[in-house]
Amino acid sequence: MLVSLAAVWGGSFFFAEVALTEVPPLTITFYRVVLAVPILASIVHLQGVTLPRSVRVWGAYLIMGALNNAIPFSLIFWGQTRIDSGLASILNGTTAVFAALLAGLLLADEPLSKKKVVGAALGLAGVAYIMGPEALNGLNPGNLAQLAVLGAALSYALAGVWGRRALAGQPPLVNALGMLIGSSLLMAPVVIMVDGLPSPDLSWRVWSALIGVASLSTAFAYVLYFAILGRAGAANLLLVTLLIPPFAIGLGAAFLGERMGPQAWIGFAIIALGISVTDGRLFSRRLARTTIPKP
Repeated sequence: MLVSLAAVWGGSFFFAEVALTEVPPLTITFYRVVLAVPILASIVHLQGVTLPRSVRVWGAYLIMGALNNAIPFSLIFWGQTRIDSGLASILNGTTAVFAALLAGLLLADEPLSKKKVVGAALGLAGVAYIMGPEALNGLNPGNLAQLAVLGAALSYALAGVWGRRALAGQPPLVNALGMLIGSSLLMAPVVIMVDGLPSPDLSWRVWSALIGVASLSTAFAYVLYFAILGRAGAANLLLVTLLIPPFAIGLGAAFLGERMGPQAWIGFAIIALGISVTDGRLFSRRLARTTIPKP
C-alpha cells in the first residue's frame, strides 16, 4: 500500500507535466480538487459518514484546503513550468523535514529534538546542493521555480500542524473531503480572475492527465493514505517521502524524456539522509544490531 501511494503521488508530477502543455498551473489545481470532490464524496457516502455542520469546522476546512491543496498544488505546478517533474518531486521531499521541524516548534506533544534539527540541516544542505552556488548570484526563473516547490513543501508542513490542532476530532476521510471542497471554493474565483473560465476544449491526452491527477493522485491517494495511517502509523508513512521521487523521475524519463543530472541525485541522497535522521528508526535499529549483548 505504501508503494502504491508513492506511485500515485509520484504520478501527480507526471500528470501535471502532461496537463501543462495546454492548461495553466492554477487551472490544473482547480481541476485536480474539483474533479476529486465527487469521487471522495461517493466513498464517504458509502461509508455512511455524515459531514459536519459546524461553522468552525468548515472554516478550518477552508484554511486546510488553502494550506494542503490550493497553495502547494499551485506552487508546484507553476514550478514545473520551469523545472522537470523529477526535480520538483525531489524538492517536494523536504516536506517531511519541514513537518518534523514545525511540529517540534509548534506542537507541545512533539518536542524539538536533536535528530530533528540535524535532519532539517541535512535536508536544507541537500536543497542547497541541488540549487548550487549560482543561486546566490541572482534569482533566475529556474531558481524561483525551485523556491516555489520548497514553498509548497512548507505549506504542506503547516497544513499538518493546522490539521492536528483544528481537525483532530473529525473522521479522517471527511477531513480530506472537507478540505477538497474548501480548496475548490477558494480556487474557483482565483482561476476565473487569473486564467479566465476553464475551457473544455482540451486534447484527450490532457483530459486523461487531469482525470488521473484528480482520481488517482488525489481521491484514491487520500484513501490509501488514511488506510496506511490506521494500519502502520504516522512514522511509517514518513517513508513514502523517500519513495515518491523515484516514481516521478522514472515516469518523466520513460514518457517525457527527462533526465536527472548527478547533482540532483546527490542532493536527493542528502535529503533522504536528513529524512532518515529525522525519523531515527533506521539508525536506532542499526545501533541495536551492532551492540554486543551482555552475558
